[in-house]
Formats: sequence, C-alpha cells, structure tokens
Amino acid sequence: MMYLQGGGGGRIGIDEEEEARYKWPPWLKPLLRTTFFVQCKVHADAHKSECNMYCLDCMDDDRHGGALCSLCLLSSHQHHRAIQIRRSSYHDVIRVSEIQKYMDIAGIQTYIINSARIVFLNERPQPRPGKGVTNTCLVCDRGLLDSFSFCSLACKINGTSKNFWRRKNTDAAVGNSDSEESLSYLHGGGAKKRVQSSSFTPSTPPRTASTSSAASHRTSKRRKGIPHRAPLGALVIQY
Repeated sequence: MMYLQGGGGGRIGIDEEEEARYKWPPWLKPLLRTTFFVQCKVHADAHKSECNMYCLDCMDDDRHGGALCSLCLLSSHQHHRAIQIRRSSYHDVIRVSEIQKYMDIAGIQTYIINSARIVFLNERPQPRPGKGVTNTCLVCDRGLLDSFSFCSLACKINGTSKNFWRRKNTDAAVGNSDSEESLSYLHGGGAKKRVQSSSFTPSTPPRTASTSSAASHRTSKRRKGIPHRAPLGALVIQY
C-alpha cells in the first residue's frame, strides 16, 4: 500500500492497481539528469548557443545529446516534441503550460515567475521549514501550501515509488523502537538514580538543645567593655 498526502495534511491510500497511473514517461528521468545552460558544442560560435531546450522524442540519445540549443532544435528536431527549460534562483524550472501537455503534475506546488506559472524540476531540500509552516514536501521537507504534496517533478517521482515508502516506514519503525527503549529505561529508574546521585548535596545537621545552649553561653560571656573618660588632670588650660 502506498500513501499520498492530500489537502490539509491527510494521507490517501493507493493500492498497487492504482499505482499504474503513476508510471512516468520514458523521457522524464533523463530530463531530470540533464545539465542545462551550458554552451552548445555544435554551435559554439553562434550568438544563441546556450542549451536550454530538450527533445522528448530523442531524450539523451548520443547522436543528439540531452540539452539542445535553439539552432540544434531547428536543424535536427524541427518536428519533434520539445520543451524549453528556464532558470529561477539557479534552479531549473519549466512552465506549467508546457509540461502539463505531457505528464500529470497534480500534487506539485506551482509558482508564478515573470507572470508565468512554473514548476521546479528537481528537489530543493529545506532542513528547517519557516515558522508557521504546517505542510512540507513528502520527500525533501520544503515548506508547501496545504493543497500540495511535492515541491518538484523529481520529488513526485520519488514520493510515489514503493521503495520510498518502504524505506520511510522502516525508518519510522526504528525510531519508534528507540523511543520505547528510552521510555523503558526511564521507567526502570536508571535515569532517576543517575540524576539523584549527581544532584546530591550534604544537608546541614539540625540544631540540638545542647548546641543551642552552648551557643547562648558563649554569647552571654561576650560583654561590651565600659568606656572610660579621660582624667581632667590631663587637660591643660593656658591663658
């Protein structure tokens, strides 16, 4: 059984028959492995030689390469299905209007950049979500709106695979067993004894009648001395 996170943080079960809907097109994984925005080797001297195009029919075929420039697309892939990759904050993105023609992007959070709605190609891990975040990506923990489950195409591929949930359930089971061992140790008194031994300090002995009487006797013996005036003979008056 697989699970997807629905709106509001709830999880929706997916059996093996329904999982067939999440079979990805053959060009998707090669697309996510491709390095874009490098100089084209074939048209290095051309004005627009930056490789930001991708042919869905040829994928990463050695004859054509993965990333293509606009001249490569016109010369060898004119009648092929192609998409354009863009950049946002040093991350590869693609417009929703292009990618949704070829694959289901439901559950992936979209963003608006330069008046166009886009999705990110690869994951962007966020170890510490911001304050007030109630929903995160199931794979990389990036903060999301409540109606989404993934932050990128790559995260949706990973998050809908059997192996991902098998590993996640195993990690959760290991974490629960560690917590149970810690609780049993506390209930057994091991931690309590350690705290008591480390925080022990000797107490002050109680006052007894003998010590009280001895203290008062010593106090009564100490009396203030009587002040003495200087004799008048010591005073010399001169006229």
